[in-house]
Parts: sequence; structure tokens; C-alpha cells
Amino acid sequence: MEDSISNGSNHQYSLQRLHFSVKNYDWGLPGQLSQVARLSELNSGSQFDPIKPYAELWIGTHDSGPSFLVSDNDGKSVTLKDWISDNPGFLLGHKVVQKWGSDLPFLFKVLSVGKALSIQAHPDKELARTLHKLLPDVYKDGNHKPEMALAITHFEALCGFITLKELKAVLHTVPEVVELVGAANANLILQTSDLNGEVKVKPVLQAVFTHLMSASKEIVTDAVNRLKNRLHRESEVRQLTEKEQLVLQLENQYPSDIGVIAAFFLNHVKLSPGEALFLGANEPHAYLSGECVECMATSDNVVRAGLTPKHRDVPTLCSMLTYKQGFPEILRGVSMNPYVNKYIPPFEEFEIDRCILPKGERIVFPAVPGPSIFLVTAGEGVMSTGSPKVYAITEGDVLFAAAYTEISVVSESELHLYRTGINSNFFKDS
Repeated sequence: MEDSISNGSNHQYSLQRLHFSVKNYDWGLPGQLSQVARLSELNSGSQFDPIKPYAELWIGTHDSGPSFLVSDNDGKSVTLKDWISDNPGFLLGHKVVQKWGSDLPFLFKVLSVGKALSIQAHPDKELARTLHKLLPDVYKDGNHKPEMALAITHFEALCGFITLKELKAVLHTVPEVVELVGAANANLILQTSDLNGEVKVKPVLQAVFTHLMSASKEIVTDAVNRLKNRLHRESEVRQLTEKEQLVLQLENQYPSDIGVIAAFFLNHVKLSPGEALFLGANEPHAYLSGECVECMATSDNVVRAGLTPKHRDVPTLCSMLTYKQGFPEILRGVSMNPYVNKYIPPFEEFEIDRCILPKGERIVFPAVPGPSIFLVTAGEGVMSTGSPKVYAITEGDVLFAAAYTEISVVSESELHLYRTGINSNFFKDS
């Protein structure tokens, strides 16, 4: 059946329009400013509320936010998950079904971040299975959740631990951190050398960070208030550092929260449009502001410990982290042709293509042995699979392409298009 698609039959099934799900989490941008809200209105035809927060749109098969097939008739809504499970070999390709079964292994999102998300990490597969078994209401599936964020606008995040040298500087300049971790823990760090290697540094960092994150609410409230007052005073006589300015911003969003102080331990990452950040299992992070497309393994598992009103699981978070130090790698993509950059993370489940196609140009996405999802974020054009049928595409459109489908796109105005699919490296041994 897969071969039949590559030689031109079954084209009526090879490209399918989708409606996606939307999440109105508190940290989202208000509708009037949110790309998620605008894309949602264009995708579904339902008006957005200009004041309400629009945080995420989900494209995929996860039960918490399923996508639906756009139907020409007024019949029953069919979920993407059900459609795929009825035609897995044809839609996903044999190798994908063999590895992941009759479901999409990736979840594709757009995020509109108005204020900081929680300080969090995603469990590896083994821990995810354990957490799901113990607390299925909190950890809703047993899968890991490596993810990649690709900036649409200027995008900021906290990600990974700062270096030992930077942490020592924090202890010398931020008395509130020393108060919270205690003099003995502070001295442990100050006396630790890079020459001791990661094996020696990791347990020290873990002990100190766990002590910090486990501090009582009263002690944290007092420390955060003193930090805020000190920085406001000092801002009158000196320029605050970027991290100090960020910490005041976080305090304004989440008063008396341990995450405000924890930010001093983490790297402040800034992405320009077209730059991406990937996050493996057990790495601490928090998105801060901006808009991005995001892809991940199909999961919604999050262990939180700060900057959130949601369930916190500090012991699990502090025990699961890798405690790797240093600035994370920023991906700028590999140029596939003048208009397409490909972003390949070190995970089998997914990759992202970013395509900016000038007016009147044509591009071909080659047939691949797995499924693809296309999202149009700006402009308009025409998409086709080689059959007589063509699909007019415009901002907000989402299309699912079956395995072994070559996709041709012609732009009628500058077209911004994102494609996600299985990581190309997964198919290299085939």
C-alpha cells in the first residue's frame, strides 16, 4: 500500500486538512496579541476573546488535545488518532508502525508565552512509566517528552544550570541565595573546583539546589521580599544586570515564589527567530516570553517545582535532574535549499523544517517514509501531491501528509510554513 502512494494512486488520502486543539493556560498571551489565538480563529472559524489568554495550540493525537479531520460533510467528527489507527501502514509507513505502533510519535505545538512557565523538567521513559503508575491523575501518560522550541519571535527561556564559576559569582553577589542554601552549602560550592570533574561537582550542586527548592514558604517569602527591596534600592545607583532585571520581572509575575531565586542557578537563553533549543529528559527549564513552534515526543508529562500555581513535586524534580552545567546548544538549522532550514534534535521521534518562501516561488518537500504535518503561519499559496487536486493554503491551515507523499508548494505571497515529521536519521538504516 505504501508503494501505491509513491506511484501516484490513493492521492485522495495522502493530504488531509486538520483542526487543532487550543489551550488557554494562564501564562498565555491575551487573544489580541497571541499568534495561537489568531491561528485558531483562522483554522476553526471561531472568534477569539481579545482579553482571554491563548497559550498553546496542539496538533497531533494526544488525548489531552486531539486534532480532528476537516470534513466536507456535516457528519461526525473524526479524530486524527482514530483515522490513523484505521489506516496505520498507509498513513505512517511500515517502519514507523513497527517502532511506535499505530499512533503519531510526535506532538506539534505553537506557544504564545505572555509570562513565565513553571520551572520544570520532563522525565525519561523509565521515570515516566513509574510516575504514571503512581499518580496517573498528575502524570497522564508513561512516555518521555524530549522537546525542541523553534523561535517565531524573539524568545526567552531559562535552561540548564550555569557553570560552577558563574555559581560562585552568584554566591558572592546575591546574599539572599546564601541565606536560603545556608553558609555550609555555600562554602561547599566555593571550595569545589572544576578540576574535581562532574562526578564531584554534581552531588554538591544537587544537595545545594535541593536545599534551596525545599525551603519553607515563610523563609522563601522573606528572602524574595528582601531581594526585591535590595534590587529596587540598588537600581537607583547602578544598572541592574540582565539576570537581576529578569528576577524582578519573575517576582512581579509570581510573588514570593522560590522560582524567583532559583532563576539565579539557571542559564538565561535568548533566541532570535529561526533559532531553536532542544531539551532532553531531566533538564530544568522554564520558557519566559515570546512565541515559538514546539515539537516533542507525544506526552504531557511535566514535573514542576516553581513559578506555578499548579501541582509541585520538588523531591521528584530535584532527584531526577542531570545537574549538567554550561550553556545549552542553540540550533540554527541546516540549509536544505534557499528557503528551507531543517532542525534535527538528538531524538528519533521528530524534526522540524522551517520554510520561508518568497512570492511566486515553488518548493518541493521530498517524499519521506513517515508522516508529516504542515502548518502555515503567514501568507498564502497552493499545495499539491502530484494528483490533479490542489489545495489552497493560507495562514492557520494545517495539513497531514501520509508517508511517501511528495509535497509541492507554490506561494502567492510570502509564505511561512513549518513541517514536522519523524527524525530523518531514523530512516537512514532502512
